[in-house]
Order: sequence, then structure tokens, then C-alpha cells
Amino acid sequence: MYRTGVANLPLHGGKAPSWLTVRMRKLAKEIADIMIEEYGAATFIQRLSDPFWFQAFGCVLAYDWHSSGVTTVVTGILKGAISPQEHGIAVCGGKGKTSKKTPSDIALAGEKFGFSEETIKTLTYNSKMAAKVDNAAIQAGYQLYHHAFLVTKDSEWAVIQQGMSDQDRSARRYHWLSDNVSDFVVEPHNAIVGDAKRETALNMVAKDSEAARKASVDLAKEPTRKLMNLIQSTAKPLNQASLQTWLPKTDDPWQQTLNTLNMPRNINWDTLSRVYEFQPNNYEELLSVKGVGPATVRGLALVAELVYGEKPSWHDPVKFSFAFGGKDGVPYPVDRKAMDESIQILRQSVQEAKIGEKEKLHSLENLRRFVPKNANS
Repeated sequence: MYRTGVANLPLHGGKAPSWLTVRMRKLAKEIADIMIEEYGAATFIQRLSDPFWFQAFGCVLAYDWHSSGVTTVVTGILKGAISPQEHGIAVCGGKGKTSKKTPSDIALAGEKFGFSEETIKTLTYNSKMAAKVDNAAIQAGYQLYHHAFLVTKDSEWAVIQQGMSDQDRSARRYHWLSDNVSDFVVEPHNAIVGDAKRETALNMVAKDSEAARKASVDLAKEPTRKLMNLIQSTAKPLNQASLQTWLPKTDDPWQQTLNTLNMPRNINWDTLSRVYEFQPNNYEELLSVKGVGPATVRGLALVAELVYGEKPSWHDPVKFSFAFGGKDGVPYPVDRKAMDESIQILRQSVQEAKIGEKEKLHSLENLRRFVPKNANS
């Protein structure tokens, strides 16, 4: 992505009222009908994997453009509006406990689409790895609580998932598209949108982390007792003090907790024993092992750097953002060409939708407010 700036996605409680969700679902179905007929199912999920288009789509459906709820509500609305039989797309998973149903949702979609067991297994793995990467391999203070997996009848897929930070009450959204994923552990995202760029964040899927990934795998293949001694030795106060000196002075409430640089207090040694027995060939295999989470990833990364000098990337991987105003302010994206294209497609879809003129005018007004006043200047 080639867009820069900042987006504010504050955490909002509650849920959209039923009178709104009914209308949102109706309009979402109309737009999906038109777009899928005109461009195809693959293009529709491709658009959803573009955070600017996704944000504009939420605005057309009459939801707040910048709230964290736009992610959960829009994907939830799509899950109810899109039919695998009619549209050739299934929306799996969702928010909270619903996200845990993603594997069964994928299996059900696979049966409707006539997928082989191997294809269903692969899609389930893809869903799992997307969540693993954003919850463990990238550590910027966000815990995943929403995971939506969209799959077409041709087994193309996209992921829209979101994490929250309790420290500053903000959210971060992660977009994936199967066409753009050549390696799950090397720059796999289509885009990431968040409210702030952390000065320091562990990013084990950056290209610059290749040596650290290899060192982590080598460490994990060592006998568990030897690895335990290495991690315990690097967790001593003297070493930890040297890590703290790397941090720049900052007012970021999350950064002040030193979450990314602290050696984990609790590491699941049973998990590392399983990893040792498994003997992974690469970092993706290591990350895929059940039980390997943020603590294991961070522990191995810090040992790789402190003991072997193989530094991971500490660069926050946020790739997409908006400039912003107030709660109902107008986002101002930098990429005007992409903005114009997205707006035109949504405008045309709304105008062709078989809904009342009042709903059309309301949606087009929301879309107009989403576009900067000086966009054509």
C-alpha cells in the first residue's frame, strides 16, 4: 500500500441498533449483488481487503467511519447479507466467541462449494496462520478479538481481523488477501490500519527479521533444558536493563510498559518440548505449532538477538492510515487515484441498488461526507 498518515479507531462499546442493522444488511446485499455480478466474487473480496474501500463501504452503510465497531459491524452485516449459494462467497468467523467457530464455518462453506477435504484443511490452516501472525509474530500491544475469513467458490480468500489495546483504548485492523500472500511469515499483509505507529514493536514477519527467524528456529530445535538456561540467563536484570536503554523517551502509555522488550515471565516449556520433538524446518512451521504464542515468539527473538546477535525488526508494520478530524470528521487519504476509483464504484453501486430513494440519498450523502472537500482541487 502507498498511503500514509494516522487513523483513529477508538474502542466503542455496545452494538448497532436493530433498525440500523436491518437497513445496513439490505443495502449491503444490494451492493454485493451489483458488484459481484459486474466484477466477480474475487474482486469483491479484493475490495474488502483494501482498508480505504472497507472504510468507505462502512460509511455508505451509515456507520461511523472511524470507530473500531466499523470492523465488527460491517463484517457481521456481510455475514448475514451474503449467501454462498447466491453470491459465491462465504463469510466465516466473527467477533469474540464467534471467531472460534471459524473452522466449522469454513468446513460448512466448503461443503456448499464442493471443496475437497484437502482444500478445506488448507483454508482452515490459512485462517489459523493469519491469526497466529497478528497475535504472536507482530507484537505492538494489540490482542485479537475479531477474525473474519471470507472465501469464494474458487477458494480465494481474505481475512479482516482486529485487535485491541487496553493501554490506550484503541484498535488495529489487519487485512489479508490470498493473491498477495506468497509467504505467511514474510510481509504477508495486504494492509494494516491503526491509530498510531509504535516507536518500538516486535515484527517477526518483516523482511529484515529473516536472520532472527532462522535463529529462532535453530534455538527451538535445541534440547529444551539448554534453551531454558539460555532464556533464564538473558532474563537477568543486567541484560534487561540494557534492553530498556534502547527505548526512546515517549509519552505513549503502551510503550512505557516495555511490553515488546521485556523477556516473558512465563514461557510454556511443554510447548517448547513439543517444538523440539517436532523439529520445525522453518519459521512458519514453528509458528504453526499449537501453544506457540507471543511469549514463546518474544523469548526466542530476544535470545536470538542477545546471544547470537541476530536482530529482529522493531519497526511497527502499520502500512495504511488516514489523516483525521473529529468523531464525525472527514478522513483525508493521500492516494487520490485509489480514493476516486473506490468512491466511483460505491457511488455507482448505490445508485443502481433496488432500494428506496431516501436510502439512496442518505447513503450517497454519507459517501460525499467521506470525501475531502478539496479532493478535486
